[in-house]
Amino acid sequence: MATELDLENETQRERPEETYGLTPEIERAVIEALEAKDKAGVWTLVESLHAADVADLVEHLSGDRRKDLVEILPPTLHADLLAHLDETVREEVVSYLGPKEVAAAVGELESDDAVEVIQELDTKERQEVLGAVPPEERAILEEGLTYPEESAGRMMQREMVVVPSYWTVGETIDFMRETDSLPQDFYDIFVVSPTHQPIGKIALSRLLRTRRPVMVTEIMYQEPKTVPASMDQEEVSHLFLQYDLVAAPVGDDGGRLVGVITVDDVVDVIDEEAEEDIMKLGGVRETDIYQAAVYTSRSRFSWLFVNLFTAIAASIVIAFFDTEIDKIVALAILMPIVASMGGNAGTQTLTVAVRALAVRELTMTNAWQVIGKETLVGGFNGVLFAVLAGAAVWFWFEDLLLAGVLALAMVINLVVAGIAGAVIPIGLARSGVDPAVASGVFLTTVTDVVGFFSFLGLAAILLL
Repeated sequence: MATELDLENETQRERPEETYGLTPEIERAVIEALEAKDKAGVWTLVESLHAADVADLVEHLSGDRRKDLVEILPPTLHADLLAHLDETVREEVVSYLGPKEVAAAVGELESDDAVEVIQELDTKERQEVLGAVPPEERAILEEGLTYPEESAGRMMQREMVVVPSYWTVGETIDFMRETDSLPQDFYDIFVVSPTHQPIGKIALSRLLRTRRPVMVTEIMYQEPKTVPASMDQEEVSHLFLQYDLVAAPVGDDGGRLVGVITVDDVVDVIDEEAEEDIMKLGGVRETDIYQAAVYTSRSRFSWLFVNLFTAIAASIVIAFFDTEIDKIVALAILMPIVASMGGNAGTQTLTVAVRALAVRELTMTNAWQVIGKETLVGGFNGVLFAVLAGAAVWFWFEDLLLAGVLALAMVINLVVAGIAGAVIPIGLARSGVDPAVASGVFLTTVTDVVGFFSFLGLAAILLL
């Protein structure tokens, strides 16, 4: 017989759009209520949404609609809203709220989220907000801001459960029951030495299953992996992925425990780093969608400017064969096929290589193996597409020799594309350059130049 819980779960499966997330219907209804100046109606639509969904709604709106919605939201929602907003939109919302409202919201956040909000304000706004925060909380925030950007010190949460090594399980449980200043959510309890250095950690579930007289040192996991406060957040993410961590203690230069990083923050960083790498491959920023057109144009100009010179390099190659192109017009028609196929094949390899470097699946140890594999893949696909493209050209122009030239150029360019797609990011990484930033421009140059040169060069030798 089905239980009430089973029936409830079945109902949720049938109506997933009513269970989670911001639906298009709600968005349209909120917009209509905003246009009608129906504040009560707006709040009725919004009050049941999760703070993350409210943040999405604020981001989707613009101009006066965004401002009107923020002004309708109660102060109790401002803290969670600021924590979930995109950086660019958050700056705009902060200007609507004012320093006092922002300071009150920051005071409601965990220290890691509060530092994230504060660090993205400009200097004047930051000072105004910090000035409105109580002294004790201000000291914690200012300390967090002393650590490098995108470091473990910026990520860490100062609120944590720490107990001395001479306590028992019973003392620890009593402490947690009687203390009001515990973090809202925590997974591990850290055991420290008299010098406040972490010597072990205990999962909350293990603590609750152990009898009260047992010493915490008897059930702790010894020598927890301590993260230096100066460690880059990408390195922290790799540590969590590699060792399946839920929480990790953060130590200062002297090894003293100063904070804790939890998996929820690491998930955000993993998403940010992956998004950043993908965006860099295209020469754009993750905040493009929310920026004004003039700022977006400015940020994209530099890589387009570099790409202009790579395109000129490819054009120069074509110019070397202008006589051959004049004699055989079909060459001009078929040139883009070779270059385009090489560019696409190289991009596939490049995407895999950049991501593998980011998650450390590709290292100097297996670099030659990966390069060899991508060369073979380029060769296999080159032969297959050479047959297909060659047959199409033969059928189209009824010229077997022209079809052979295209087929041979296709094989050459796809092999080179496979090699370049792996070698370029590896070489850039070894040189200390982020491969996600510059690889695409170099790859485009290589595949265009090699594609045009091989096709037109073979044509000049075999057809004329």
